[in-house]
Amino acid sequence: MNVVLPFFSKNVSVQYKGTKINIIDTPGHSDFGGEVERVLNMADGVLLLVDAFEGPMPQTRFVLQKALQMGLTAIVVVNKVDKPNCTPEETQEAVFDLFCKLDATEKQLGFPTIYGSSKNGWMSTDWLKPTTDISPLLDTILSYFPEAPANPGTPQMQITSIDYSTYTGKIAVGRMLRGNLKVGMPISLVRRDGKIDKARVKELYTFEGLGKKKTEEVQTGDICALFGLEKFEIGDTVTDFENPEGLKPIAIDEPTMNMLFTINNSPFFGKEGKYVTSRHLRERLILETEKNLALRVEETNSPDALLVYGRGILHLSILIETMRREGYELQVGQPKVIIKEIEGQKYEPYEVLTIDTPIDSASKAIDIVTQHKGDLVMIEPRGDYQHLEFNIPSRGLIGLRNQMLTATAGEAIIAHRFAEFQPYKGNIPGRNAGVLISMEKGVGTAYSIDKLQDRGRFFVNPGEEIYGGQIIGEHIRPDDLVINITKAKQLTNMRASGSDTAVKLAPKIEFSLEEALEYIQEDEYVEVTPKSIRMRKIVLDENERKRKEKSSVVNA
Repeated sequence: MNVVLPFFSKNVSVQYKGTKINIIDTPGHSDFGGEVERVLNMADGVLLLVDAFEGPMPQTRFVLQKALQMGLTAIVVVNKVDKPNCTPEETQEAVFDLFCKLDATEKQLGFPTIYGSSKNGWMSTDWLKPTTDISPLLDTILSYFPEAPANPGTPQMQITSIDYSTYTGKIAVGRMLRGNLKVGMPISLVRRDGKIDKARVKELYTFEGLGKKKTEEVQTGDICALFGLEKFEIGDTVTDFENPEGLKPIAIDEPTMNMLFTINNSPFFGKEGKYVTSRHLRERLILETEKNLALRVEETNSPDALLVYGRGILHLSILIETMRREGYELQVGQPKVIIKEIEGQKYEPYEVLTIDTPIDSASKAIDIVTQHKGDLVMIEPRGDYQHLEFNIPSRGLIGLRNQMLTATAGEAIIAHRFAEFQPYKGNIPGRNAGVLISMEKGVGTAYSIDKLQDRGRFFVNPGEEIYGGQIIGEHIRPDDLVINITKAKQLTNMRASGSDTAVKLAPKIEFSLEEALEYIQEDEYVEVTPKSIRMRKIVLDENERKRKEKSSVVNA
């Protein structure tokens, strides 16, 4: 029996009352549609985990919609019922309403509900009657979900993910849909394009607990890992040697956004990273496309830069974050949405945006989203908060989060999911404020930053190393300003009243990777290293930037 949970895509298994239950975690965000689609192909049912206080979130809707469309039934697990002010019964009703909105069948609407607290290690059919363990949940899984179907015949397994081993190389992971496989058995590999390769099973593994266990044979319904294939991709079918039958390739949502990835050529190049060349960058991105179906990589005119297509900023930022933790240094450009042309008309991706904000900030939130071309489609009170729902172009989300959190004093809860492509909605205003740019390389001093605080807010602290062309703050005006914060106070023998006043500095603004990607403009990069995230102008030299601006004005 295979059950899917809406988190990260990993396989684990548990043995309970003589039955092996495979649990497949999957991401809950629409940016990871490619991973969600292929993971759901391996599942017999879904455990829908919902917070008893927050209720179903927008990302929950995405995975549930995919599961219902594939005909899977669900068990609803209302977690954190030990939270103060939680409303488990109202949450259960909200989940039922969500099922109705997603056109669930009568059978799917008859889902059982389990309440509990994973923190305290108990689950129960009644939230007012805590138990001592999670056996009620496991019993419900056994009674409600069907057993893995027994499909005798020739072997058939679709590759849904790829694992790696430093000793054996690439390992194909998937679910046996028909027949069985044995070590040493000759097999055929049917590719997505219909081509057929011949191979032999060298090793087989099944999932036990959090790890893998080597085995000689796998049966129908097993989720297994297979070693012996040389070249394969996600969506290929492992099948019979003599009578190969390929399965329909997994349909994946297409990318909606792209971003330029290039090598780090800043003055701090190579100081913090291990992999810094274009060869390293290209190999790593090509490797990622083999297991990340929603990702595409294209060459550009420059040998040092690649154009990477993804499902959204979160999708691409997680890839960048993974790479920096692996020791890569790189620079990325401003995210840009993909514009289609359908019957001579421009179309762009649209998202459903939901915002939960304090009632007194709701009007500010609506005003900001409206400026970003969003249309308000729903407004309803939820306790002390106002729940707002918008239809907004994906372009409008770039830079929206920072504005929203500033306007609501950090209290807004923002979520979004891809809806569809709709007609292009015209220009959207970008960042309102200009930036403060470092004049030269050096170390920032408290003395200089203190004297320049009236010019804007800073992104660096005294003592940090900076370089010319680096973005070190936000200007209070719309234009950019080049400043020098490396000057130290001149020491003299003369003392004067007021010359030794204490320096009072506002704390610097910290940017996460995703916030930095939303903040930059077309002429800026985010420099990413294992230890630092910096923003900079693409052209570091001030005089060269001015020449380029003049030439672009003349050409326009």
